[in-house]
Amino acid sequence: MDRYDIYIGGSFHKTDKPLTVTNPYNGNVFAETYSGGEAELEVAISKAQAVENVMKGLGSFQRFEILRSIASTLSKQRSHFAKVLAQESGKPLIYALGEIDRSSQTFLIAAEEAKRLPREYISLDWTPGGKDKEGIVKYFPVGLVAGISPFNFPMNLAAHKIAPAIASGCPIILKPASSTPLSTLELARIIDETSLPKGALSIIPMDRTTGMKLVTDERFKLLTFTGSPDVGWKMKKEAGKKKVVLELGGNAGVIVSGTADIDFAVKRCIFGGFAYSGQICIHAQRIFVERKIFDEFLEKFVVSTHSLKSGDPLHPETQISVMIDESNAERVEDWVQEAASNGATILCGGKRQGAFFEPTVLTNTEKSMKINCLEVFGPVVTIEPYTTFQDAVHMVNDTNFGLQAGVFTRNMNEINHAFSNLEVGGVIINDVPTFRVDHMPYGGIKDSGLGREGLKYAILDMMEPKILVTDTR
Repeated sequence: MDRYDIYIGGSFHKTDKPLTVTNPYNGNVFAETYSGGEAELEVAISKAQAVENVMKGLGSFQRFEILRSIASTLSKQRSHFAKVLAQESGKPLIYALGEIDRSSQTFLIAAEEAKRLPREYISLDWTPGGKDKEGIVKYFPVGLVAGISPFNFPMNLAAHKIAPAIASGCPIILKPASSTPLSTLELARIIDETSLPKGALSIIPMDRTTGMKLVTDERFKLLTFTGSPDVGWKMKKEAGKKKVVLELGGNAGVIVSGTADIDFAVKRCIFGGFAYSGQICIHAQRIFVERKIFDEFLEKFVVSTHSLKSGDPLHPETQISVMIDESNAERVEDWVQEAASNGATILCGGKRQGAFFEPTVLTNTEKSMKINCLEVFGPVVTIEPYTTFQDAVHMVNDTNFGLQAGVFTRNMNEINHAFSNLEVGGVIINDVPTFRVDHMPYGGIKDSGLGREGLKYAILDMMEPKILVTDTR
């Protein structure tokens, strides 16, 4: 069994609280690490505060080199990292490899952004009082960052917190999900070999009570959290005066217009609906298809769903495997059966075996059903017809969430209408809402979050502007 020490203030430690990690596919405990308590967190905070000025003083070239080195080493070790990730999360290897590649890109993009941290000159003589004055605005690190990352993208979503913190000059303490802490602890081994000042990074699995100190402790100046809406908005209420960035997920909608390439739309919606068993914040959960192509789309979608290959996530041909644990699979099963008992039609799937839930397609659903109005976070999609494009936009918007939406169309008027009227943080044309590249602004409105990730935008959140006003006389 592999053993991992946790990373506290620039060095690796054991604690008296072992934490076992289970492979969701076979139920075997394959690794052990440790959970940190208040004492370990206090050490991490003290060491982080001790290097705040050192981090602030790093030159752009130094931040660039640290981040570039992490990206390069991660890329070289992609196969090892992907195997660890697949074992701890149950993510099929094809997607685990993609996540490691994206994580490497995330650090490389942050390295590039470290070269162009924002600053500007402002002319102040627009009013009489500003005559002979000029201003220079410079951005400074906000201070100690608290990061909390989820199980579903344990590497890349952690990278989206660590990389901008390094680029902006902020120390960071990261709490990974207790079910998937290993890939980030492997990442700590890479980062420990760079010239990043010791204390600038800690990666500590914690129980929920200890983790709440990341939220409430005033020594943290920014909280960045990715997870469920209920938890995220509760954290915001308890965070005090610190800045808060929330990436919370949703029940993303897809519109398939009658002008779309049906085969391409089906192919992409299969990916959007069932990649990593739907355990993705921008999982394509609700699909709305123009009535004149509805039957054709539905038939092709069901056939494609039946062709997905399930099995061991470490097998290179596996496309869908287990969910993170059996309790989540049971929840999805309950929601699907509840919908069926209230009139929904299950076209395929709907059955559970342990933590595996079959890829499932439903129609004849109502918007009030949990599989529509809540975040299912499982391999389930609903497909319903619409008559006018305006109706489809209304159907996508008729939810408490607003993260991203996908629109398949060849009609420019529909594209413009969607971009202007969809109540989401991102509109993806001719692809699913599951699309994301790591330098784009990413985040939602309504219950889906607050603020934006994406390296440049996360870096801006982690910095504060300060103006220098000088008299030119």
